[in-house]
Amino acid sequence: MLHLGDITLTLPVAAALAAWLLACRAWRGALCWGLLYAMAITLVGASKIAFLGWGTGIPALEFKAISGHATGATAVFPIVFFLLVREHGPVLRRAAVAAGLVLGALVAIMLVAGGHHTASEVAAGWATGAAVSLAAIRCTAAWPPGQPTFAIFCAACAFAGATLLIKSAPLGYWMARAALALSGSERLHSWYIHG
Repeated sequence: MLHLGDITLTLPVAAALAAWLLACRAWRGALCWGLLYAMAITLVGASKIAFLGWGTGIPALEFKAISGHATGATAVFPIVFFLLVREHGPVLRRAAVAAGLVLGALVAIMLVAGGHHTASEVAAGWATGAAVSLAAIRCTAAWPPGQPTFAIFCAACAFAGATLLIKSAPLGYWMARAALALSGSERLHSWYIHG
C-alpha cells in the first residue's frame, strides 16, 4: 500500500496524465496539471531540505516535513480515477474522485501506522495532494475526448520514460546534498524521534 505513494510510481503516473491530456489536445488541462503537480513536489522537497539542513519544523505538532508519499498518492489517484470515468455521469465522477481521495488517506494512515511519518506530516501531505488533484480536475473537466488509442499510447510512453528516469535518480541523496550545501552545516538533522 505504501508503494502507491512512492515517487517512483506517482511521478510516472503524473507524466502519463500529462501525456494523455496533451494527446487529447487539452493544452490548458495539461499545463494546469503539470504546474500544480510540480508545485506540490517542489513544496514537499523544499520542506524536507529545510528540515534536513536547518531542523525546521513544528516540534509541538511533531511536524518535520510534508509527507511526499501522502502528497503523491492524493495528487495523482483522484485525477486518474476521474479521467477513467470522465465520459460517465456526474455521480460516478464524484465517486471516482472520492475513491482517489480515500486511497490517498489510506496511504497516509499506513505511513503513520508504520512509523514513517507523524499524523501532522501526512495530514499536510494529504491536504496538499487533495488541493492539487481537485484543482487539476477542475481544469481538465471540459477537455474534448480525443483519440483514446493514441492517448493510451502517449501515456504509456511517458510512464515508461519517467519510470526509467526516476529509477536512476537518487532523490534522497540529492536532497541531503542540497540541504548541506544550502545550510552550510556539516551534518543533517535526523528524521527519527529520539527517546
